[in-house]
Amino acid sequence: MYHSLFDIFSIGIGPSSSHTVGPMRAARRFAQTITTDSTSQVNKHSVQRVLTTLYGSLALTGIGHGTPNAVVYGLMGLEADTMDLEQDYIGTVRQSQQICLNHRQPIAFDIEKDILLDKQTFLPEHPNGMKFQAFDKNGNLLKEEIYFSIGGGTVVRQDEFGQIKSVQNHVPYPFNTCAELMQQCRDNNLRIAQVVMQNEESLHTFEEVKNRLSKITSVMDKAIERGSVTEGELPGGLGVMRRAPIIFRRLEEKFYGNDEDPLMIVDWINLWAFAVAEENACGGQIVTAPTMGSAGIIPAVLRYYERFASKKSPFDVALGIGEFLLTASAICSLYRTNASISGAEVGCQGEVGVACSMAAAGLTAAMGGTNQQIENAAEIAIEHHLGLTCDPVCGYVQVPCIERNAISAVKAVNAARLAMRGNGNHLITLDSAIKTMFETGKNLSDAYKETSLAGLAKNAFTC
Repeated sequence: MYHSLFDIFSIGIGPSSSHTVGPMRAARRFAQTITTDSTSQVNKHSVQRVLTTLYGSLALTGIGHGTPNAVVYGLMGLEADTMDLEQDYIGTVRQSQQICLNHRQPIAFDIEKDILLDKQTFLPEHPNGMKFQAFDKNGNLLKEEIYFSIGGGTVVRQDEFGQIKSVQNHVPYPFNTCAELMQQCRDNNLRIAQVVMQNEESLHTFEEVKNRLSKITSVMDKAIERGSVTEGELPGGLGVMRRAPIIFRRLEEKFYGNDEDPLMIVDWINLWAFAVAEENACGGQIVTAPTMGSAGIIPAVLRYYERFASKKSPFDVALGIGEFLLTASAICSLYRTNASISGAEVGCQGEVGVACSMAAAGLTAAMGGTNQQIENAAEIAIEHHLGLTCDPVCGYVQVPCIERNAISAVKAVNAARLAMRGNGNHLITLDSAIKTMFETGKNLSDAYKETSLAGLAKNAFTC
């Protein structure tokens, strides 16, 4: 199944694509249904209460991930890429004890009573389940819908589960596996990035693709810039201080002092990954790449390409950035088709591991690597994340998540360098590595899948 570039890279608010962006989108969709959908049997004026129940992983780590707030934003009809992050929407709702559904219908609303956390129930379809119910003034149920947040901000309603809308039949170069992608490239004498670009141009105009890519890179750049200078403690009570500004100041001092440390480039990569991951932890505007919890990796590696590696690239910087993102998108499409990018489903290998694989492939492409070298880089990157658990301390996307972004960004650069030093031949195919990642994730204990019931979340801190 071909997943569009703009389903993979989408703009949202932190700290989690599956626990923040997804629930926000699901809540907004439900609010639209009961206020504007002409096919709905609900008269919007008859709705007097909306009750949301979060299940499984959404309930267990929802507070730390900001899920209740995201539900409020969605019910209000807000969108992540246009909402005013300086406005205190939650404070207003708490003070007024009222919410305006989809900007249209004001009803009484108590966040503590109208958003329930059912930590004992895991719906069979997916760990990230949520139920929305609308009632009239007499408590009669008017409308009920169940949604699942399946990773990367993508949501599906219960009746749609397993039937994700595909654009496979509407693109000139469809592919389900890496083997099929490589065959499309060989048959049509195309680079992976060209396959994706031509597919996107069959769905959007060239100008639309160009402008949306520019918007994505702009949001990534702004997250780096904000995160590099913003001081303070991350929210949530863990006492984690932002480290990016400290790293940035020290690097600037060394840089202007002509320090000869040969590994200083690694420090810069760490800085950029930290900056975005810390912005994400604070609920800032971020690009899913492919998730919020792993959103620091691709911007950091992309900045490394721009700042340090592009001088050895056969492309100019703008073309190289396009090669990077288009290629990374193709790699993510393979994971979304054949495995998962949800930490609640397969652990952190599905988030940080996939982001590292995407970044390694994108960097190799931007440096002029062959399609075979690109596959090799993506495979190297995921192979060394297999089995990585998702055990956020107290449910916050802070420990070990922020450092993990930095470590995996450096891994991505190393994977690309290893692949570029070879001729593209490799024993393990990307398809087999993706299959292994999915099987490994299925075999992981549920306690290690974004539930904060084991690992560092249990042993390192008492919440």
